[in-house]
Amino acid sequence: MAQGVGGSRRGALGRVVAVVAVLVSGTGVSSVLLSSEPARADRPSAVTAAGSAAAALSDVPAASDAPASSGAAAGPGVGTAPGVPAAGVVAIGAPKAAAAKDLRWVGTWSTPVTRPVAGQALAGFRDATIRQRVHVSLGGSPVRVRLTNVYGTRPLRVGAVTVALARGRDGTAQPGTLSPVRFGRSAITTVAAGTELASDPVALVVPPDSDLLITLHVLGRTGPATYHPAARATGWTASGDHTADPDTGAFAGRTTSWWFLDGVDVQSTAAGAVAFVGDSITDGTGSTPGLNRRWTDFVADRVLSRPAAQRFGVLNAGIAGNRVLLDGGAPGQGDRVPLRLDRDALGQTGVRTVVLFEGVNDIQQAPVQQDPARIIAGLEQVAAQAHAAGLRVVGATIAPFEGWSQWTPQRDAVREQVNAWIRTTRAYDHVLDFDVVLRDPDRPQRLQPGFDSGDHLHPGDAAYAAMAASVDLDALLP
Repeated sequence: MAQGVGGSRRGALGRVVAVVAVLVSGTGVSSVLLSSEPARADRPSAVTAAGSAAAALSDVPAASDAPASSGAAAGPGVGTAPGVPAAGVVAIGAPKAAAAKDLRWVGTWSTPVTRPVAGQALAGFRDATIRQRVHVSLGGSPVRVRLTNVYGTRPLRVGAVTVALARGRDGTAQPGTLSPVRFGRSAITTVAAGTELASDPVALVVPPDSDLLITLHVLGRTGPATYHPAARATGWTASGDHTADPDTGAFAGRTTSWWFLDGVDVQSTAAGAVAFVGDSITDGTGSTPGLNRRWTDFVADRVLSRPAAQRFGVLNAGIAGNRVLLDGGAPGQGDRVPLRLDRDALGQTGVRTVVLFEGVNDIQQAPVQQDPARIIAGLEQVAAQAHAAGLRVVGATIAPFEGWSQWTPQRDAVREQVNAWIRTTRAYDHVLDFDVVLRDPDRPQRLQPGFDSGDHLHPGDAAYAAMAASVDLDALLP
């Protein structure tokens, strides 16, 4: 939101997903096109950087155990390219990997996208390379990248894509990890307007709680660009093809949005993934940029302290300014939750649970919803959609916001009534009471002073850590 908190696979927009699978049999490689119709060191971490590679390998096959379909044993053109090192970082003395039969594709990172209606998003790009840093939750190998053009008005032509482990936060790749990403064995691909596309598997070992650099070169003019406005991380842009550059010396431009990215999957022994649907509090507004201190990042750290089979991917589906009942009223605020739920949560790879933390923007953002029953009905609709897809649904109470410019006693009364329903409803399988976690005990209409980022609506780093600490992980994915 500009001034706010910002299975079925058949959404109102329509979910058309094109997946290119590479099948390896002996020395032969063939591609199959499948489609489904609409539908850190600077942050406390459960896994240290020193042990991250070994931790990743504990959940994935060793090179000799990799499943044939992973591309790890494929010939030239699958996972390697002239001039680019072979993918994979193997820790000496790493524990024995899991058997291939125990592995499954699981989402380790994703981002919800919004309609391009102004600025760079509307103008798009022309013959440009975009390097983007994303922070994964689970580790695993191989890895695949999912591109999106769901809000595009023309086919998105992509000349090359690479993925690498990041070294620091300056866009430099760790030596030996810069790896080409193929689509049906081809470096060049086209993502049709209104669709998404998953890559072939890339034989890169991804440590948990790590940063990836995803670099793509778009050919010609893209037209309006599908994007997530608030990456809370720096990206880099350049003219021409610089996807194989090990650093950002040739990248003159900077961006704080994610462009044409839908998600990242890894093969893992993890139990599945949890999608966290929310507004700007889930999107991380108020947290320190670049340090991955959203409340979902802290949840992901806690998940990594669990046995491998009890871990799950943490997929952040928060959009600043998002609402339950209405589409966003300003650029980048996204479609209302019932319309975007299929794409941003239900259809994400391996999702078993949806966490729903929304409602404050319906209360405080113009046009204001003054009837709590309508907000409750909207939340019930979302829960029913997720249950119909066979997923678990966890709700969260709305945090206090006295002191924010749009707060009034009447609006706070609506919040309290919605929260009373959330705490007692049978529409949810479990409830996270973030109102209790964040409120000032002496004045419960407002955030605790130590939790307030300064605008009286959005929590800060300490509050996000407290929210994550209050979450019963067993209740998210029993």
